[in-house]
Amino acid sequence: MKTRPAGIGNVHADWMGSLPSKLSAMPLKHLAVPGSHDSFTFWVDVHAPVGPDQKVYVKYLATMFSVLAKKVMVRWSMTQNLTFKEQLDAGIRYFDLRVSAKPGEPGNEIYFIHGLFGHKVRDGLLEISSFLGRHRKEVVFLDFNHYYAMEAEHHVYLISMLQEVFGSKLCNNCAVENVTLDYLWEKKYQVIVFYHHPSAQSVPVMWPGNKIPAPWANTTEPIKLIEFLETTLKERDKQGSFHVSQAILTPTVNTVAKGLLWGLRSYLVERSVTAIGWCRGNHGSYLNLPTIMSWVEAQRPGVDGVNIITSDFVDLTDFANIVIKLNNLLLSEQNRKPR
Repeated sequence: MKTRPAGIGNVHADWMGSLPSKLSAMPLKHLAVPGSHDSFTFWVDVHAPVGPDQKVYVKYLATMFSVLAKKVMVRWSMTQNLTFKEQLDAGIRYFDLRVSAKPGEPGNEIYFIHGLFGHKVRDGLLEISSFLGRHRKEVVFLDFNHYYAMEAEHHVYLISMLQEVFGSKLCNNCAVENVTLDYLWEKKYQVIVFYHHPSAQSVPVMWPGNKIPAPWANTTEPIKLIEFLETTLKERDKQGSFHVSQAILTPTVNTVAKGLLWGLRSYLVERSVTAIGWCRGNHGSYLNLPTIMSWVEAQRPGVDGVNIITSDFVDLTDFANIVIKLNNLLLSEQNRKPR
């Protein structure tokens, strides 16, 4: 399947600030917001130890085969091509963040992680803060949902870092229904941090994880993924939370073994009859990415609709643009209402 790096550039750098007043007055939980899955994995360090998020046998293979094994891991650990700034310029506003300390490393430094260690968290946060300083009406969701090798002091360090970097841009935890863009602009809030750990319970600017459920299909099959997304949307809480639709496929050990040298992008995300199905004699393979994007294009935001939608490799299609344009459907609904 041929892909094109659409959505790159800054065409959507100010999309929230450009929304019509009817939409900026709506609860943010009713708007369609593009997000990225494992947002920080545009770079991972092949020279660092394998991350503590990996199973024992993976760590063993990495020890035995060293650089070779890690090069294979890179192909399956990287889920994005764009940096934070590039994602923000393209319109991405939700970031899925998994973090870890390095076992045995002195100090409390925290790194992004997905199989292999990525950049320091502080560097990523500063890049996001810099963007927000230039785009005062844009708002981001930072979802810290997985923590590895972190003791109490690491959490204190990370929470303090978030407060130091973003300061008054941090939105206080409040009723989700009250959070509109108008409200956030009035308060000059630009960052909503979700911290899925008890250590943040007493910190007013850290939102609990239960306010942003992100059901995970855990499947390699696009049709099963879509069935799951449809089911979980119907079950979406009417009050008290945002909602993340993870439009992603997840490799199994068997998947990785079969597509060892292909990697996540080529073997699973972009998978097509031409690229893989024919060479394996499997003429019934689904075009994974087009199938998923067709589902995204058919969605509607609003009370019973989608809110945040995440994707791997957000630059492969017009993903952010497609999600942002879904909000136009809310305008047409309002225009149809009797006066």
